[in-house]
Amino acid sequence: MNKTREEVSLEDRWNVEGLYPSHEDWEQAFQSFASQAQQTPSWPALHAYQGTLQRNPEQVKNALDLMMTIDRELSKLYTYAHLRHDEDIANPNFKKSYEQILTLAHAFAQETAWFQPELLALADDLLESYLEAPILTAYRFYLEKMIRIKKHTLSSENEKLMALAGQALQTSYKAFNAISDADFKFGSVLDSQGEEKPLSHATYSLYIRDQDRTLRERAFKHYHKKYLNYENTLCELLSGQVQNHLFQARSRHYSSCLEAALFPKNIPTSVYHALIQAVSEQTPVLHRYMDLRKRILKLDQLHLYDIYVPLTSAIDIRLSYQEAEDIVIESVAPLGPEYQSFLAQGLKDQRWVDRYENRNKRSGAYSSGCFDSMPYILMNYKDLLRDVFTLAHEAGHSMHSLYSRRTQPYQYSDYPIFLAEVASTFNEDLLGRLLIDRCQNPIEKIFLLNQKIEDIRGTLFRQTMFAEFELLIHQLVEKGTPLTPHLIKQEYRQLNYKYFGPHVVIDEEIDIEWARIPHFYYNFYVFQYATGISAALALSDKVVNGDDKDREDYLSFLKGGSSQYPIDMLKMAGIDMESPAPVKAAILKFDRLLTELDHLLTSVEISTAKP
Repeated sequence: MNKTREEVSLEDRWNVEGLYPSHEDWEQAFQSFASQAQQTPSWPALHAYQGTLQRNPEQVKNALDLMMTIDRELSKLYTYAHLRHDEDIANPNFKKSYEQILTLAHAFAQETAWFQPELLALADDLLESYLEAPILTAYRFYLEKMIRIKKHTLSSENEKLMALAGQALQTSYKAFNAISDADFKFGSVLDSQGEEKPLSHATYSLYIRDQDRTLRERAFKHYHKKYLNYENTLCELLSGQVQNHLFQARSRHYSSCLEAALFPKNIPTSVYHALIQAVSEQTPVLHRYMDLRKRILKLDQLHLYDIYVPLTSAIDIRLSYQEAEDIVIESVAPLGPEYQSFLAQGLKDQRWVDRYENRNKRSGAYSSGCFDSMPYILMNYKDLLRDVFTLAHEAGHSMHSLYSRRTQPYQYSDYPIFLAEVASTFNEDLLGRLLIDRCQNPIEKIFLLNQKIEDIRGTLFRQTMFAEFELLIHQLVEKGTPLTPHLIKQEYRQLNYKYFGPHVVIDEEIDIEWARIPHFYYNFYVFQYATGISAALALSDKVVNGDDKDREDYLSFLKGGSSQYPIDMLKMAGIDMESPAPVKAAILKFDRLLTELDHLLTSVEISTAKP
């Protein structure tokens, strides 16, 4: 039975008190802040700037300064509330606080909805003069991004309506999280010895990698059956989210949901399509890996519940959380002593990490925070090597956040989503290099090579499959085709056939897997895992094999925040994501690792998981 939140020791919790000493302090700060929204008009000091932007650039700067000040305080309040909510999503007090801050955030969005339409209604020559005004130098790129989407910006009144609809349009996503993370109880399954094993999101990821094939199969089937039992509800929730994206795209006069998601970030839709094409052309490499896995595991049939288990049962590397911290800190040595010191302080002294699973805690892992907080990390650590890599991954996010916030002003302190997975995957690669380089045991090296291959498979191939599915369901809705459980399951099964190939049994339970993936609610997010690993592997090669300038170029990338468009930021670091070269190079690396693994496997005798 998982511990309750109150039973978790202080050292295993993140330091949320670094934001507010207590929930009562947060409530006091919230009430003080909310009082501004309860006035008529809300936030009167900000409201006073409405209708004045045509006067001079000073008015624009003063309005932006005030908006940023309010948004900064709001972000701090939100960060505390959402972290507390995720500690125990069934806690009524934290749920109430989270809903309160969301409501206030939407109210602020409504009250500031006038700014962009009013600015963009100005004559082009006046806008150009504002961009050249020295007083607006700190906001130049911020304003350039606004002006770029001028043709997709609505009138002030319509922008206010869009903001007003924002909270209601989050219902599908919030309902999915509630049913999947809080309401679903998965019970337990029996292993091959008849021992009862509790099943949850966290333990599922543990069991699917277990050497006990009976446990893997039962966990796989039982876990997905829960989602299958609610397929109609989950289909409606996903369909509702896609309809949300379509509403946003058509309201703003974009040609597609994909363009609506990528255009504001200046990412050509060709990058998305090229990724799918490049990976689709190389699926035979993945099929070769599946064939090797089937052969080494000595299975007559390779099922989908067999594709995560380590290829050898002789080595099953497990590390305590403290050991994980140490090796993750050691692995980032190529980035220099300052980077290493900042990370060590954060993990060991400042309590960035909420380490272990507790009852009703949000599943998975993430890095989160705000301009005025430490870069917090949520984990559900289980002593697996996979968890060590997850810590390295989230630490990469957190260090990216730390450098961006230390270097950039508030308006540029958050890096764009397209770049989010670069730093995290970069750190995973550094960890993998360290473990493989120091390895002397060929059996252990097989394990680690397989782990690295799995990283690329899961991040490049799997996430591209998800990206193709996400594009498909949006295109169906754009054409007016209703999303039904039967249709979605059928299309998802075909994608699994395509990616996994002829050597894998595509179990019927996989048809419903889409229903449990939260990222499908994120609006074309998953493709960035695949582009991110491609960029990260290329950058890692440059830093490890290059000179001090290559390292400094990468650190400058981490410090860039959102001060440039993401494609341009990567180009400055030496990576061109408009070219297919990084994706092809990542697949080539996968192929080389697979060949190395195959040679090792044929030269040593290993013990494999029993069918």
